[in-house]
Amino acid sequence: MKRITTLLAGAALMGACGGDHNPTAASARAPSAVTPALARRNEGDGSSLERDLATLRRVTAPFHSFTVASAAGWGAQITGCMVDPGGTGGMGFHYGNVAYIDGTAQVDKPQLLLFEPRAGGRMELVAVEYIIPYTFHARSAAPPVLYGQQFQQVDSFGLWGLHVWIWKRNPSGLFAPWNPRVNCNATADAMVMAH
Repeated sequence: MKRITTLLAGAALMGACGGDHNPTAASARAPSAVTPALARRNEGDGSSLERDLATLRRVTAPFHSFTVASAAGWGAQITGCMVDPGGTGGMGFHYGNVAYIDGTAQVDKPQLLLFEPRAGGRMELVAVEYIIPYTFHARSAAPPVLYGQQFQQVDSFGLWGLHVWIWKRNPSGLFAPWNPRVNCNATADAMVMAH
């Protein structure tokens, strides 16, 4: 938890010190962070969703290699291996590209990659998460939207988040936060906490 707070606070501070990175301007610049009304209008457009998911698969496919993901910028470990205290599943480790934590939400630039630990120390890419800290998009504002889905408030980390289980099927849904098929059995670095 301390590791996440420190990294996210640092990213928010970097954004705040960058000149024109105020929450309103950052949200306005985000081409994919559209208003809820526009998202509702586009939800029925399955071709747009499939196109966006295909883009996400293409840009994240190389990151099945944890070494490649780390070298490409997703080397900051944000959390240990997360599991839900209510038993609804897991998320795995969150590794972040802090350069992308800038208040925007773009299909081809997920801020976090989620890895499930496997036997022998191997890491399996299972999902991505898009995050927008409250310092960029206030908690009291309308939720950001991507893929026609509203981001969820994650108060424990002070941010908006949206998961996409692009690499491991999630019976709870493509955009659900927890995946009952993900666990942390292969690591001692597990975190049982709400998200």
